[in-house]
Amino acid sequence: MDLGCGNGNTAAWLCKNTGCRVTGVDLSGVRINNAIAAAKELPTETSSLLVFEKASATELPYEEAFFTHVWSQATIYHVHDKQQALEQVYRTLEPNGLFVFDDLTKPKSDISPTARQYVYERLLFDTPFSFSTYQDALQGIGFQVSEAHDLSPYLKQSYQCLDQMAQARSEEKADKFEQLSYSYQQMVQAIDNQELGWAMYICRK
Repeated sequence: MDLGCGNGNTAAWLCKNTGCRVTGVDLSGVRINNAIAAAKELPTETSSLLVFEKASATELPYEEAFFTHVWSQATIYHVHDKQQALEQVYRTLEPNGLFVFDDLTKPKSDISPTARQYVYERLLFDTPFSFSTYQDALQGIGFQVSEAHDLSPYLKQSYQCLDQMAQARSEEKADKFEQLSYSYQQMVQAIDNQELGWAMYICRK
């Protein structure tokens, strides 16, 4: 399962490069329709391995132990009830199945007003999990955390690059790109202040 599959690009890549069957799940009907349309343009040997379905991460419409693997990229932080989403992944994974995902984290609970405005409100998210307490939550559900990587330095680098791109285009639409640049700078500052983090986990049921 590709949880939060969007337009289905990663799911299609997985099918093409590994020959596995992939069910892409997303809450957005528009994204699912885009994924279905794109799959029709693929060679039959790839498109026949793909299924896309509209569903919520907190109410997955699949039986227990239905999937061998679950993959999720930049999705779970959008989910209001993250605990429920993680429990649904565990339920639908077969014994010894793998769950690989990344997510935003909150290194500390005391968030400044600036970070609240330019990070949490801007991205429309919040989370109870730091890098370490995320692992505690996963283990509490029953997962074995095989690998855990704090990717916050790479997130910082990404926003630094976005800031540079926005500054380079600031003459084109000055107000818009100056605002973007400032927002990206605040994201970088929030990471430096340990008010925002990013992590990747590889878990086994």
